[in-house]
Amino acid sequence: MNRRYRKTIIAGNWKMNKTLTETKAFAEAFKPLLNRPKWCEVVLCVPYVNLQAAIRLFKDSKVSIGAESCHYESTGAFTGEVSPEMLKDIGVKYVIIGHSERRQYYNETDVTVNKKVKAALEAGLQPIICVGESLEQREMGVTMDLISYQVRCALSGVPAEKMRKVVFAYEPIWAIGTGKTATSAEAQEVCEGIRTIIRKKYGARVARSVTIQYGGSMNPKNAFELLSQPDVDGGLIGGASLKPDQFMDIINAANQE
Repeated sequence: MNRRYRKTIIAGNWKMNKTLTETKAFAEAFKPLLNRPKWCEVVLCVPYVNLQAAIRLFKDSKVSIGAESCHYESTGAFTGEVSPEMLKDIGVKYVIIGHSERRQYYNETDVTVNKKVKAALEAGLQPIICVGESLEQREMGVTMDLISYQVRCALSGVPAEKMRKVVFAYEPIWAIGTGKTATSAEAQEVCEGIRTIIRKKYGARVARSVTIQYGGSMNPKNAFELLSQPDVDGGLIGGASLKPDQFMDIINAANQE
């Protein structure tokens, strides 16, 4: 982490978990644990049906609320979809875009990811853009080729002045929900590589301002080491974000000196 130039962000991704009742129970258990995190911003990305409740439950705390996806159009005949403007209007601050599960199960492509990134920024949301490789791609030695392509596609047409609102999350697909985790050196290598790609496109000043998270089975046991890397500026947390004590442990790890 490098707090001199950019924010440290610990974001939870609940995926398709927690009912409204369970969201209220989580807030009741989690809020007393929050001691005004000194160094990091805390974000909870929750299912659409829980967004307004989460915003209300955490309104007096330092927790920002995010959505897990959005459409790239503001309005239209897109049954079942939610626009960035709808999210912004109810108080959502962040939105996850291009998560590997969205790419795998819902046919999201690098083209639609780019459209969503630009739509989210236009609406005033901060996109958390997910990039990552499969185990097969890593073993083939094409990790950075693939990551470079994903990053460049996601940022196509995004002006430099919008980049302070952009967050990247490196999520190796082989480490999501598997219990496997990239080593701190592997995470640093890719996060540094992402920053290099941004620097080549926008220059050093912009590159050092962009928060780059690590996702992929970050937990209380490995968070401190991962977050000690200079280009790992936070985490996008799956399973551990569903448990108040574990999520708080990761936040505390981000508050290391």
